[in-house]
Amino acid sequence: MSSFKVAVLISGNGSNLQAIIDSFKTNKLIEVCCVISNRQNAFGLERATKAGIKNYFIDHSKFVSREEFEKELIQVLEKHNVDLIVLAGFMRILSNLFVDKYIGKLINIHPSLLPKHKGLDTHRKVLDGNDKYHGVTVHFVDNTLDGGPICGQSRFEVQTKDIEELEKKIHELEYAIYPKVIKEIAQGKMYLSEGKVIKK
Repeated sequence: MSSFKVAVLISGNGSNLQAIIDSFKTNKLIEVCCVISNRQNAFGLERATKAGIKNYFIDHSKFVSREEFEKELIQVLEKHNVDLIVLAGFMRILSNLFVDKYIGKLINIHPSLLPKHKGLDTHRKVLDGNDKYHGVTVHFVDNTLDGGPICGQSRFEVQTKDIEELEKKIHELEYAIYPKVIKEIAQGKMYLSEGKVIKK
């Protein structure tokens, strides 16, 4: 049986990428087959190199449009025959061209309990709103901002006003839930059907 191939798209440090690499390095059924960054100095590329994973830098600023950049992305993804694309700190909004092509095969992680606090600066929004809980959401990507069908969430009770402390707790949740969701999708225990997440 061939392995389930996962591509990870990053723009920066790649700490979620590292958690994914660590989770599946001894798993013969799930393979992180490639890592792609739109930034050359993304530390995540070094993480991929160290783990022996093929990695690519595709400079979005060299393309005349978002779609032209994404066509280059698609070429790399098709070369690797990927089963799932994981966005892990990929700081580019994807066009309908890309999202529609990979609907059901494209997931993202967001540092809030969606549908609350879409977009950036979620920790500040949680504090400003005096939210009782904060957390993370993994969701399938569709053509809305942070609005795709939810795969899973993890939360904690807010007991601090310190943004760095919140950030640290959020990272801990991310490193646990992202590999878990990837594994469930790879095993066919979770999938997207007619815009809804089906769990077996």
